[in-house]
Amino acid sequence: MWAAIALTMMATTVVTGCSSDSQESAPTPPVVLPSELTRAEQTMVNQSNEFAFNLFREAQDEVKSQVLSPISIVFALGMLNNGADGETLAQINNVLGFADTGADGINNFCYKMLNMAPNLDPLTKVMIANTVFLNKRYELQTEFVRKSNTFYNANPETRDFYDGKTLDVINQWASDHTEKMIEKVLDETSFAPDAVSYLLNAIYFKGSWAKKFDKAKTVEEPFAHAGFTEELTYVDMMRQTSDFEYAETDDCQALRLPYGNGSFQMTVILPKEQSNALPKVPTAEEWLLLNNKMDPQLVDVSLPRFETDTDIDLKPIMTKLGMVDAFDEKKADFSYFCNRPVYIDLMKQVAKIKVDEEGTEAAAVTVIGVALTSIGTEPMPVVFHANHPFLYVISEKQTGAVFFIGQYTGY
Repeated sequence: MWAAIALTMMATTVVTGCSSDSQESAPTPPVVLPSELTRAEQTMVNQSNEFAFNLFREAQDEVKSQVLSPISIVFALGMLNNGADGETLAQINNVLGFADTGADGINNFCYKMLNMAPNLDPLTKVMIANTVFLNKRYELQTEFVRKSNTFYNANPETRDFYDGKTLDVINQWASDHTEKMIEKVLDETSFAPDAVSYLLNAIYFKGSWAKKFDKAKTVEEPFAHAGFTEELTYVDMMRQTSDFEYAETDDCQALRLPYGNGSFQMTVILPKEQSNALPKVPTAEEWLLLNNKMDPQLVDVSLPRFETDTDIDLKPIMTKLGMVDAFDEKKADFSYFCNRPVYIDLMKQVAKIKVDEEGTEAAAVTVIGVALTSIGTEPMPVVFHANHPFLYVISEKQTGAVFFIGQYTGY
C-alpha cells in the first residue's frame, strides 16, 4: 500500500514520515563553516537562486501582491530528499539546482545557511527551524533521522494524529518559530489524521533599515496597480533622499536598501515604464549582472508601506518545474524515508511580509505531508519612485542567497 507525503512551507516545512533501515554508511558530520564561501559553495548559492527566480516566475500572480521564500522550499525538500532515490531523487536535485552535487550538496548548503545566517548581524533577527511530526503507526528510517538531525537540526516527534491535538500542535510550532506572524499553516481540511508524517521548515526575518524612513514624510499617493484598468489606487508612500547603491538597465531601475550592518538587504526592481504592467522576473545570471552594476548614488526614494500574505499550493508549480514523480503515487520513490511506499500528497507555503518606515518583518512556512493511500559635489539625486508594480528580493549580501522574493502590485 502506498503512503502520501504532505509538505507544507511557511518558510516552514512539514513532512510526513515512515520507517526503519539505513540508506548508506553515515558520512562524517559537518563542521561549522566560516561565513566566507568556497567557490563550490558560491556555485551552490547561484544554483539555488536560479531555482528561486524560476519558482517565482511560475508562481507569479497576474494581479495580486505576493511573497514567497524559495530557501524555505530548499530546506523542506532538502530534508525530504534524504529519503528519495532513483528518478524522484534526480528530479528534486535538478529542480532545486543541485544536479551536480545531489542530496549531499543540498544538505551542505542548508547546513551552511542554518548556522551562518542567524549570526551575521546582531541588528537583524533571522531564525530557521525544521521539524518532522510522525504518525505513531509508522517509523522513520534511521539514516533519514540522522541526516535530518545532523544537517537540519530537526528532531522528529512521534504523535497520535487522531488525538485531536496534533493539528493545533503543528500550527503552534509554526507560530512559535515565526514570532506569531504565521499562526496557521494547516486547517481541518488540509490536515489528514491518517497521514504518515508532516515535515516543516520555518523562516523568520526581522531587519531594521540601516537608513530609516521618517514617518512624518509618509503621505498618501497614487499607485498604478496591476491589472487591466487604468484606475489608480492610493497607498502610504514612504520618502527619503539618501545615498544608496543603485543600478539601472534599459528596462528597469534597481535600488538596494540595506538592513542593520548591511549583511542583509532588500533590492527593489522597478520597471522604467510607469505603467501597471507586472515587473519582469530576472534570471539568476541577470540578477548577478544587476548586483555587479550597483554603485553608490544619491537617490530620491519613494516606496509604499505595505503588508502581503500568500498561501500557495506548490504542487502544480513544482510539477511544471520538473519535479513530477514525487507527486505520482505510482512513480514516487522515497525508499529511504520509511518502511512504506509514499508520495507527496500536500505541498504548500504560507508567507507574510510587512514593510514600513522602521524596516521589514517576514516569515514563511513550507509543509510537506505524507499520507497512506491506495496510491562628491552634491549631485542631483536619482529619482526612484515606486509608484507602479515592482519586484523585491531580500537576500544575504555576501553570498547573494535569496531568502524572500515578492511583488507589490497595489492589491
